[in-house]
Amino acid sequence: MQYDPIKRSLGNVFNRSPWLRKLFYHLLDLLLLRSWHIRRHLRRWAKQAPENAKILDAGMGFGQYSYFLSGMKPGFTIKGVDVKQEQIDDCNNFFHRIGRNNASFAFADLTSFAEPATYDLVLSVDVMEHILEDVKVFQNFHSSLKPGGMVLISTPSDQGGSDVHDHEEESFIEEHVRDGYNINEIQEKLKKAGFSRTEAHYQYGKPGQASWRLSMKYPILMLGKSKLFFILLPFYYLVTFPFCLILNRLDVNGKHKSGTGLVVKAWK
Repeated sequence: MQYDPIKRSLGNVFNRSPWLRKLFYHLLDLLLLRSWHIRRHLRRWAKQAPENAKILDAGMGFGQYSYFLSGMKPGFTIKGVDVKQEQIDDCNNFFHRIGRNNASFAFADLTSFAEPATYDLVLSVDVMEHILEDVKVFQNFHSSLKPGGMVLISTPSDQGGSDVHDHEEESFIEEHVRDGYNINEIQEKLKKAGFSRTEAHYQYGKPGQASWRLSMKYPILMLGKSKLFFILLPFYYLVTFPFCLILNRLDVNGKHKSGTGLVVKAWK
């Protein structure tokens, strides 16, 4: 399944006005389990972060995490980077229209992008599974962080990430270059890149996997077959949405011995 065409279709719908884009962000925050996990960690980080913290949203996509961070503290400065110029232009336009002048967006290839000792936090959500030269990117993250700075990563695990459960299966998302990280492998790569301390835990345990199928996999499959499903989508979520909320809450509040996703933190 190619995810990018569906993302472009969603962008075309929700970019029509600022309030529609805000609605889109809120829907993503409610439906996407990874957003529940990431926002929880960002809130914890923000409690001890400098009032004038500088943040790199590395591979910002639609910009929903930049939007969340830009509203947390007025002194935060966010730079979002991506390789898709269309999304960069959309984000710059939207943030300018709503007066969020503490966030800006630019083109960058993470395998070569580094701004030494600039950022207090580097955020990387659903990015590393798309990049083959991952250690080089981790080295650039390390270089770009100030001493004591942290990188926060969300990525599929090798325990069924990308909806791959054995060696015979292909990734559900064709744009992925790896099906998922081993929990020890990614921490070793981060240490190889220079990080002094790492933490990692599983997300998308059994409740999260059920939520992902209901909230994302089945709708994406149907949208991939016909854009007419956009008409039925609100009715689909009217039925499934309450169950997804319960499952997301269970996943965020639980401790999982295994899961199809990872949340990884590392400190310079």
